Amino acid sequence: MNVSPLDLRQQRFRSGFRGFDKVEVTAFLAAVADDYEQALRETDRLRQDVTRLEALIGEHREHEKNLKATLMTAQKLADDIKANAQEEAHRIIGDAERRSDLLLEKTQARLEDVQREIDGMKLKRRDVETTMESTIQTLRNTLEYIREQEARERDEKILIHRVK
Repeated sequence: MNVSPLDLRQQRFRSGFRGFDKVEVTAFLAAVADDYEQALRETDRLRQDVTRLEALIGEHREHEKNLKATLMTAQKLADDIKANAQEEAHRIIGDAERRSDLLLEKTQARLEDVQREIDGMKLKRRDVETTMESTIQTLRNTLEYIREQEARERDEKILIHRVK
């Protein structure tokens, strides 16, 4: 039996001997009708909420499906990028090692050239030192000779001044 709030409001009972108080019964039916009407509204609102939430869940499931697909694509792309990066890194490292070896060879050759130049300069330095020592010795000898000459000339002048 489906009873609506309007049915409850319009319901009339027969009067009987020593029956219920009509005002009390009417007031009770009105209160029950109000509660029932409110319950029906709440039920309708809840049905609408359920429908709205089911639609929202459907959207979220679709978004989840799209996100999973996107995540799978992103993971594959990340794996591809990583693989390409590793290949590129290996290539770059190989190039760098080859350039490093070449640079090391050139540096070694340059080091040998510089060492030869240093050795040559050491020989020149020894020659210059020997020449300078010889020149200094010659200058000392010359200076000593000049001093001896000056001393002799002084001695001669003193002798000449004494003799006169």
